[in-house]
Amino acid sequence: MIASRLKDITSFIVMDVLERAHEMERRGTHIVHLEVGEPDFDTPACVKAAACRALDEGHTHYTHSLGLIELREAICEYYGNTYGVSVAPGRVVITSGTSPAMFTAFAILLEKDDEVIISNPHYACYPNFIYFMGGRPVRVPVYEEDGFQFRVRSIAEHITDKTKAIFVNSPSNPTGTLLSPERMKAIAGLSPHIISDEIYHGLVYEGKEHSMLEFSDEAFVFNGFSKLYAMTGLRLGYLIAPEQYIRSIQKLQQNFFISANSMVQMAGIAALREAGDDVARMKETYNQRRKFMIRRLKEMGFGIQVEPTGAFYVFANAKHLSGDSYKLAFDILEKAHVGVTPGIDFGSNGEGFLRFSYANSMENIAEGMDRLERYLETR
Repeated sequence: MIASRLKDITSFIVMDVLERAHEMERRGTHIVHLEVGEPDFDTPACVKAAACRALDEGHTHYTHSLGLIELREAICEYYGNTYGVSVAPGRVVITSGTSPAMFTAFAILLEKDDEVIISNPHYACYPNFIYFMGGRPVRVPVYEEDGFQFRVRSIAEHITDKTKAIFVNSPSNPTGTLLSPERMKAIAGLSPHIISDEIYHGLVYEGKEHSMLEFSDEAFVFNGFSKLYAMTGLRLGYLIAPEQYIRSIQKLQQNFFISANSMVQMAGIAALREAGDDVARMKETYNQRRKFMIRRLKEMGFGIQVEPTGAFYVFANAKHLSGDSYKLAFDILEKAHVGVTPGIDFGSNGEGFLRFSYANSMENIAEGMDRLERYLETR
């Protein structure tokens, strides 16, 4: 019998779309992938060189369970320079991507039936981490006319004596929009535990992203190297946590993960200190794709009330086409040969929307938009 803690775990629908697309590709169908949020750029040369150098120098063994002190110091330096916040290296825990960081944070925070407030829509995997640790996600609707920002009053209305944390994600997946600093400051005052997923920081094209650490020393922050530095397969992330939780986190690291890959940690130092020009180039390219995709989708009649200014997603209203985003996404895949993600993957308030990723070449995006336009003309 399968363990009961898995009963509330849902599938990741974007992977269902991707896996169906792969089946079609094996039969010879050309698919334009606008469903997956993975950078199409090669990892910066300085990062790859640092990884190779680390192997040659023998960085193939366990590190400290919290991670290499040199990398933790570089992360603190980055947060100081970028956000003006002071973080001690002892508060930084290096992980194999941000998913272990989430696993660890929820493991130390949640007792059975504790509640975590998340937005609706939200990144599809958030509720599953919370369920797995015995908690309950409390979904607070956010709306396209607000740029999918939390309404502080709505959060307050959902706080109970079981509320353990408020979870924010800015820039957001799936919406690509940012929380304003004013709302972040207000949210920071609502709960002793604020959890902030900052994995898309650095990929902001208008305005400025803010770390929750600017508003609370008690925040738990997730970040990593996958998106900004095109290092998804290298699996490197980190957790910044309040000092009083670090020893408990360390014990989890020692028991369940031991340490992140030592060679990749050395590559992470190079990313932070040497890859600035590469990041700037990738960011400018993303911005060109963003503007192009938004224009084409609007011309086709998709609703985009507040244009996304971060990450690499456009969350477009397709309710004029269908109220069943799952069925619509698979119909587009089968007939137009374009992979898109149904909004229902991100919660009930995402129903009727489609998420388009511009983490693909301009040539492929243009082809995908042309195919989508022809599909709409035949409906």
